[in-house]
Amino acid sequence: MRRLLLLMILFPAFLSLAARPVAVEKAPDDSVALPIYVQVGKVKYKGDSIPHVILPTLYKYPPMEFKNEAERQEYNRLVSNIKLLLPMAKLVRYTIIETYDYLRLLPDKKSRQAHIDRMEADLKRRYGPMVRKLTRSQGRLLLKLIDRECNQTGYNIAKAFIGSFRANLYQSIGLLFGNSLSRHYDPNGDDRYTERVVRLVESGQI
Repeated sequence: MRRLLLLMILFPAFLSLAARPVAVEKAPDDSVALPIYVQVGKVKYKGDSIPHVILPTLYKYPPMEFKNEAERQEYNRLVSNIKLLLPMAKLVRYTIIETYDYLRLLPDKKSRQAHIDRMEADLKRRYGPMVRKLTRSQGRLLLKLIDRECNQTGYNIAKAFIGSFRANLYQSIGLLFGNSLSRHYDPNGDDRYTERVVRLVESGQI
């Protein structure tokens, strides 16, 4: 499953490689900082320009209550994993947007494929070592975060880039190792704690 996830994160076209399981549940030492975006502008007041800054939305939640220390540690792992994986999910979204926009400008299939190959090599070189360290549980979480960022499942992304047959193949491989590319993100249900942490991380509150 690790190689399948590597391809999904770095570039959807990477899904042509095989998948394999991961048994180690140790968090990677590497991390990618998630920037806090603000809107900066200015307004005119009595002939002067006054700068103004629009900060991210701040969220207020009731304090977390844990039944035992194990639940506390599980929540802390969730926070740590989201801080690690959320930038990767956003990378997928940015890559898809930029790639679609650029590929439409290319004249033929050959030039489009050449561009995809160059992107593949560059992204694999830059991010491959980090992604290979992900555990199986981190992989499942990352697929959900990709669905959240892109508003489509990993299966749909794969289908768009490599076609239905190969997408179904990798879906079958993923299911063998407990990962479904078609699993939807549910911010109001099973993934409500994940959504809470994501919002707090994005706003810089944790």
